[in-house]
Amino acid sequence: MKQSTIVVLKTLAWIGCLSPLALLLYRLVTNTLGPDQTAEIASVTGLTALWLLVATLAITPLRALSPRLSWLIQLRRLIGLFVFFYATLHMLTWLGLYAGFDLNTMATDLTKRRFIIMGMATWLLLLPLALTSTTWAIRKLGGKNWNKLHMLIYLAALTAGVHYWWKVKTGVLSPAPYTVVILVLLGVRPLIAWNRRRKQRSAVAA
Repeated sequence: MKQSTIVVLKTLAWIGCLSPLALLLYRLVTNTLGPDQTAEIASVTGLTALWLLVATLAITPLRALSPRLSWLIQLRRLIGLFVFFYATLHMLTWLGLYAGFDLNTMATDLTKRRFIIMGMATWLLLLPLALTSTTWAIRKLGGKNWNKLHMLIYLAALTAGVHYWWKVKTGVLSPAPYTVVILVLLGVRPLIAWNRRRKQRSAVAA
């Protein structure tokens, strides 16, 4: 793929990833966030992080589905960093707007609200992935170790789902679509790996 095409794709990815934040800021400036602005900010940042995480996990299955989609790998690191960016904004909404950066309030929330514990766990799982997203980190860790470390994204997807389910009231099914998509994306990965090994064995035998 031409470098110019890659630049265009990454530019579009930047625009797409920043659009939810731009819309959120516009609604904040125009005072159209609704009666509970803090809750809306938490909702937008959290859901954006979730669906960008879904997009990141979808890249490998899509590439396996069609070689024509191999260019998606050029966007995976960028989208992954935006996952961490929105997850951080989501956490800062709790720290600043809900807890007021008060240590006692934060400690109380962490001991009494299990969804906050799971949300914090998700952010901590994403942190090493963001810190090792550079080419330098890949060289330093080695490809095999880097790949093992970045398998934490699978666990982060699951803990994010639990965080969402625990956050909503009993009977609310809004986390269901995310959960189904994530389980499908994680479930097809062993099949992709098996198919890749089968092709490699066939190539050796030939």
